[in-house]
Amino acid sequence: MATVELRFSALPEHVRTARLVAAAVARRAGVDEAVLDEVRLAVGEACTRAVGLHLSNGVEAPVRVSLTEEEKKFSIEVGDESPTSAALASGSHPEMDDEAEGEDEMGLAVIGGLVDDVEVTTSESGGVIRMSWPTSPQPLVS
Repeated sequence: MATVELRFSALPEHVRTARLVAAAVARRAGVDEAVLDEVRLAVGEACTRAVGLHLSNGVEAPVRVSLTEEEKKFSIEVGDESPTSAALASGSHPEMDDEAEGEDEMGLAVIGGLVDDVEVTTSESGGVIRMSWPTSPQPLVS
């Protein structure tokens, strides 16, 4: 099982880099070419959400992205350290305005539409979006 870990400052300009790295690692892991755009878009949405949560809550910790190649699947975890993640998941977030809440729900809906296997978990220390895609065996080169 090979893993690539990426950590970046919570700045919107770094989301593009995360998308490019995710697509390159997914391609290498054997994710079907037709699905790479979905990988790129889903990672972009997840990272944009994490960056937004960090910025709106004054969190200075980096956004975490873990890309893992397993035997028959490729998975990505995007983690944030925002206390708002837990509040969003529980539905109790009086400190968020309606617009921010709507953007968060829209981002999660987009991810859910792009990825069949997605899981969102939260705790007091932040949240993680886990996504995975099936891989094809790599052909042997002779």
